[in-house]
Amino acid sequence: MTSLDRDRIVGFSLLIGSLAIIIVYAYLVFFTEKIWEFVIKLTGFAAVAGFFGLLAWIGYVLATTPPPKPIEEIEKEIEEELKKLEQELKNETKASKEEISKE
Repeated sequence: MTSLDRDRIVGFSLLIGSLAIIIVYAYLVFFTEKIWEFVIKLTGFAAVAGFFGLLAWIGYVLATTPPPKPIEEIEKEIEEELKKLEQELKNETKASKEEISKE
């Protein structure tokens, strides 16, 4: 089974499941006399709790994530690494020239 087949199966499952939930939800809200009010309250609570839960998570991430390094510090580190690489390349070139001259 290829990943495309699996993706299509997941896609159709999501489609069918979503349509089934919509139908059940519509039935519970419009065609039941005793529980429609509870279903509406539950839906409203889930929407508000989901929204503010997401907002709380974003706030937590912003509050606990350390600030990034200043760009100047990153540039300095990159320059140092480049200098090290250039020095290693010079040493390797020098060593290979010495080997060639010995032969």
